[in-house]
Amino acid sequence: MARLTFSLCFIGFFLCLIMCTNFVQGKTWCVAQSQATEPKLQQVLDYLCGQLDCKEIRPGGSCFNPNTVRNHASYAIDLNFQINGVCDISYATPAVTDPSFGTCVYP
Repeated sequence: MARLTFSLCFIGFFLCLIMCTNFVQGKTWCVAQSQATEPKLQQVLDYLCGQLDCKEIRPGGSCFNPNTVRNHASYAIDLNFQINGVCDISYATPAVTDPSFGTCVYP
């Protein structure tokens, strides 16, 4: 019984260490939910880019292409998350894999 308790404690500690390490290293992003509608994402995009510097998703920016509302909103949502720590789950979802692609590097 003591052996089982020790094993479970070790596993719990190991999982906590992994999760905490990811958080401390900033390995979390926030992107648009796949089921979020384009009108909602456009509304979020307009609002966030009125508050933040969205130059990377403007024409000529490293994240302009693909030029879609969903991709631009994902970038703006993550930028807001990295700056303000807000990931609104009504239209966004946390991600543990880097959404960066090509020359587009997410914050």
